[in-house]
Amino acid sequence: MFKMIKSDFRAVLEMDPAATSKLAVIFTYSGFHAILAYRLAHRIHRLGMPFFARLISQTARFLTGIEIHPGAQIGGHFFIDHGMGVVIGETSEIGEHVVLFQGVTLGGTGKERGKRHPTLGSHVVIGAGAKILGGITIGDNVKVGANAVVLKSVPAHSTVVGVPGRVVKQHGQKAIESEMLDHVHMPDPLYESLTRMQKQIARLEQKLGIQGGGEQVFELEQAGKQGGRQGQSSRKGRKGQTKVQLSSFKGVEVEALPVETVQERQARMARMEKEERMKMIAFKKARDAASQNQEQPEAEEG
Repeated sequence: MFKMIKSDFRAVLEMDPAATSKLAVIFTYSGFHAILAYRLAHRIHRLGMPFFARLISQTARFLTGIEIHPGAQIGGHFFIDHGMGVVIGETSEIGEHVVLFQGVTLGGTGKERGKRHPTLGSHVVIGAGAKILGGITIGDNVKVGANAVVLKSVPAHSTVVGVPGRVVKQHGQKAIESEMLDHVHMPDPLYESLTRMQKQIARLEQKLGIQGGGEQVFELEQAGKQGGRQGQSSRKGRKGQTKVQLSSFKGVEVEALPVETVQERQARMARMEKEERMKMIAFKKARDAASQNQEQPEAEEG
């Protein structure tokens, strides 16, 4: 136990640039106090005294704001930065050289018994506010972004972000100790998708000959009078036909689909409903006539 405590103490000095002295760590670091209380409570829990172990953990929770169940299994060189709101469940398993930031939850997903909390490998960094739920496995050298919600197992050497958490980066290189605390420069899948879309739009505009980044003015010329609509209207060809002219297309004219006003669309829907009713009436008359024709031969035979 004392070997583990020394390892945790060294982890604070190595991982936290604000740790300027050993006395500051011993007397002012709530994360180290919570881990110290956990080591003692875990030892008592293994000796078969769960009540006293739980009493120690709850006292530490009251003093530090960090709740670590005595039944959890935590490896050495464990570091909790700030730590307020951290919750570690009973069946959680944590490897070596793991860093947790404030608000992290290693919890379960229901009332199931047995292994219901996550297993973390070594050299894992969990960002602030992240939630890892269920009996899943987080591989070695994994980074979990802030406020991510991880519900599925994550392979080693991966980066996970989002709600629900998804792997956005995976490589085969081992994480460097000095870079473990950097959980800010994470990939942004939404930004990357928007960037790809913008590049695709730019390529399409270039093929079509559009200039000015696609900020063009479409002049709509539509048949009939359309009160309150923007643009200039004129009657071109058959009713409802619209011609779209792009000022940047160098004289190219593109014919679009007919455009309907609200009144025209309502009238068309009314005509369709009327036609359907007429069809149903005609079908009913034909069916009645057929039934009458069948009844007449039977009456003559009788």
